Amino acid sequence: MRNVKDNDHTQRRTAAADAIAARLEAHRAAKEAAEPTRLAREEERLAAAVAKQERRAARETEKREAQDRLDAAAALQEAEAAAALKTEEAAREQGQKDSVSRVIEDMAAQKAERDRRYANRKARNK
Repeated sequence: MRNVKDNDHTQRRTAAADAIAARLEAHRAAKEAAEPTRLAREEERLAAAVAKQERRAARETEKREAQDRLDAAAALQEAEAAAALKTEEAAREQGQKDSVSRVIEDMAAQKAERDRRYANRKARNK
């Protein structure tokens, strides 16, 4: 035979509600017991996050400084190249001026030689 007391719907609902309440109370008790370790873990996570942020900032600063050094080196190299180009251009211009002055001197020397020969020829013919 069945036990009428076990089959009573109200008693089963009450037993289920009591079981749920007991589980909830056990959960709350476990949560309260774990509170100090939870706070400690949270502090550790926060400290780790702060340390990670500091490392990231240090890496970014280091990268920025490295980029600044590269930029400075590139600017120096560019300035040296510009100075070398300017010196080369000045030397080329000076060479052209020297070449022009030599051509003018040669032309003047040729004219003087021509004039001398002309004067000699005129002197002989007189």
